[in-house]
Amino acid sequence: MLDLGPEEWTAVRLSLQVAAWATLASLPPGILVAVALARWSFPGKQLLNGLVHLPLILPPVVTGYLLLLTFGTNAPVGAALKEIGIVFAFRWTGAALAAAVMAFPLMVRAIRLSVEAIDPRLEEAAATLGASRGWVFLTVTLPLALPGILAGAVLAFAKAMGEFGATITFVSNIPGQTQTLPSAIYTFLQVPGGENAALRLVLISVALAMGALLLSEVLARRVARRVGAA
Repeated sequence: MLDLGPEEWTAVRLSLQVAAWATLASLPPGILVAVALARWSFPGKQLLNGLVHLPLILPPVVTGYLLLLTFGTNAPVGAALKEIGIVFAFRWTGAALAAAVMAFPLMVRAIRLSVEAIDPRLEEAAATLGASRGWVFLTVTLPLALPGILAGAVLAFAKAMGEFGATITFVSNIPGQTQTLPSAIYTFLQVPGGENAALRLVLISVALAMGALLLSEVLARRVARRVGAA
């Protein structure tokens, strides 16, 4: 039952690759946006908050189409990037971009909640001792927010693993290039006799998602204990 064929293994490998790059690439801006929404006051803050959470509200197909209009090879941004050798449309890099966009709200929300739970007086105390804002962030805010950062990263990874609508709209469903686990499952379900292969990939998807969620909880608790002990 769990004897995967070459096409299925390729889909699993590509999904892990896409999810990993989507998470790593979105983590730095995710931390920055989360801190900005949690701590800063600036014009357009609510607009930024709305834009961050827009992928959660829009149909994934709409998000994928907007990415195609922006990063397609004939689109202004996509054409400019193509000149320097960066192509997203119909490439695995585009699948990573789509997955990152769809997972970004979950990451930001988890990190934002963690930052908001930090007592501002701890940051103020460090500042009164002469620490700069950047040093306060690195030595106080970031370590205390680490459980939320880890949880947000793992949730984003799990979401990226399961992304389908935006991905298939933006980069299509090309075996070996853009066919991730959800796309492969969809393909097998359209082929007579492909139910067993689809079921194998479904079981793998469930196992990876549950593993990611459990890992998120374990890491967050361990880091929280260490921060509390310090």
